[in-house]
Amino acid sequence: MRIAVVGGGIGGLCLAHGLRKAGVDVAVYERDFSRTDRLQGYRVHINPHGAAALKECLPAANWQRFERSAGSGGNGFGFMSEQLKPLLVLDPDDERHYSASRITLRQVLLDGLDVQFGKRFERYEQGENIKLHFEDGTTAECDVLVGADGIRSRVRQQYLPHAGTEDVGVTAIAGKLLLDEHDWVPSDLVERANSIIPTSRAGMFLVTHDGLGVTDNDDLLFDNVRPYLMWAYAAADLRVHDGMDLQREVLARIARWSPVLNRIVENSPAETISEWRVRSSRPIERWQPTNVTLLGDAIHAMTPMRGIGANIALRDAQLLTKCIKEGGDSIARYEREMYDYGFAAVRDSLKAAKQFADGGPVARTIFKTVLRTASAVPALKRAMF
Repeated sequence: MRIAVVGGGIGGLCLAHGLRKAGVDVAVYERDFSRTDRLQGYRVHINPHGAAALKECLPAANWQRFERSAGSGGNGFGFMSEQLKPLLVLDPDDERHYSASRITLRQVLLDGLDVQFGKRFERYEQGENIKLHFEDGTTAECDVLVGADGIRSRVRQQYLPHAGTEDVGVTAIAGKLLLDEHDWVPSDLVERANSIIPTSRAGMFLVTHDGLGVTDNDDLLFDNVRPYLMWAYAAADLRVHDGMDLQREVLARIARWSPVLNRIVENSPAETISEWRVRSSRPIERWQPTNVTLLGDAIHAMTPMRGIGANIALRDAQLLTKCIKEGGDSIARYEREMYDYGFAAVRDSLKAAKQFADGGPVARTIFKTVLRTASAVPALKRAMF
């Protein structure tokens, strides 16, 4: 069996490693032109489930390199008012979480794979075998096609044209404060991730990413080792346009919030600040399995408010590898399970996004009261979280 993976993101590369490890013939086609085309982005939280998928699929040397190069994460979670008054603090769990540089994780995942770069997928012809067509005029054949080509997946557009994503009505602006230049940030904001719950229809999320660990391969670092505090402000009534000063817009909206939060935004380098419209996959009915399938954001893209998108993609890779190794109706078994947990995560993430960036003052006051009550009553806290 020859499997083609279109898309060289986290999920697609993890799948390729898992299949190679299982002795399956796999080819990866990536639209980027080189290994270093994606040297950007924030770090990504890899939870215990995502880490288990990486460990199972990657060669031992790649996994060890990931562990050495990833910082720590999962140091608990806090809810605070816009004046930084604690509402509820959740203790960290006993399992290890990782804060991974997207740049370095990509290099770890590419190591050992013969990825075909510069292959922008155009369409496929489906029959007993599948013929892939690329924009450069070349073609390739495979027995199974896996679309791992992200939120704008061309494989999905052809295979499930009724699927896709929709704007959820929330816009976010994010930036990062370099902590090696600013030692005045309160420890509460550095030691754990925090969600700011204001009275207004908005929210802010803050999380610290420490520097990468020691690695024996300097090529993996790409000068991406500086610790920083990432912040993201989101609101349902936020509209951006060309020429807008994103930093000034956030400062105007949080002017009456804690001076510390204002100082964090004000001192964040302008080049680190960006915006995006939050999107989420549309719900769809189950489809009939074939020799084409989808993985990660290509099928169940979710909002960033739960921070689990990459981990769900890794779970997809782990599950699909397992199903293909076992043989039989592998795609049907994979899609049956993936559909359930994937779209459950989409729904959960969408609900979190709307709670985070929308909701009236009364609802937010009630939520704050619930958080304070849970903080004061340990039994209620355990039951809720």
